[in-house]
Amino acid sequence: MARSRTGEAIRPSRRTRREVVRLEALLNEARASGDLEEWRRAKAVLGYIGGRRVIALSEELGVTRGSVNRWLQWHDALGVDGLRTRIAPGPAPRLTQDQRDELVGVIEAGPQSAGFTTGVWTGPMIGDWIRRRFGVGYHTHYVPELLRQLGFSVQRPRKRLAKADAALQARWLRVRLPAIKKKRMPVVESFSGKTKPVFGSTARSIKRGRGSETNPA
Repeated sequence: MARSRTGEAIRPSRRTRREVVRLEALLNEARASGDLEEWRRAKAVLGYIGGRRVIALSEELGVTRGSVNRWLQWHDALGVDGLRTRIAPGPAPRLTQDQRDELVGVIEAGPQSAGFTTGVWTGPMIGDWIRRRFGVGYHTHYVPELLRQLGFSVQRPRKRLAKADAALQARWLRVRLPAIKKKRMPVVESFSGKTKPVFGSTARSIKRGRGSETNPA
């Protein structure tokens, strides 16, 4: 994918005739719905693609140059969808496409190839590697979203006590659990076949595929 050249806020692939048509459609939609902010964003990006300067656009639209630059970043990162009000666009991605490609290769090679001793990736490990390699810090809660954007899925294993006695567990399942079930009211027993999802897992494994979270049995 071609990237923006020095002095250009929007990459060539976001300045095609097809993209201009989409921007014009968004402009008309915003005008029809009375969404002034969305109209301004589309107007600013169209003006910039047409060769107008940021300072001139900010004066015409009655906004700061920072606002115009921010809209250009949203469009460069997400296209027309980045300008829509319902998207609530955030800042542009902080990793370049080349850095993202390198990250994909590192994840696929495994954590040991990256200097870790474990054979399973976790979110904090990936965040730590990104920080050391690129100097970019991501909140731990955002790392799963970044992985989904890259085409990986985040798998959360079921939580289990590491020091639990296997014999005691077996006895509890064989003796105590049946006794508890017998004491339950009928309305409770009707739900006994259902299980609740386990939350709060302390470990995660990363697998390339569809961007979804799974909870393997």
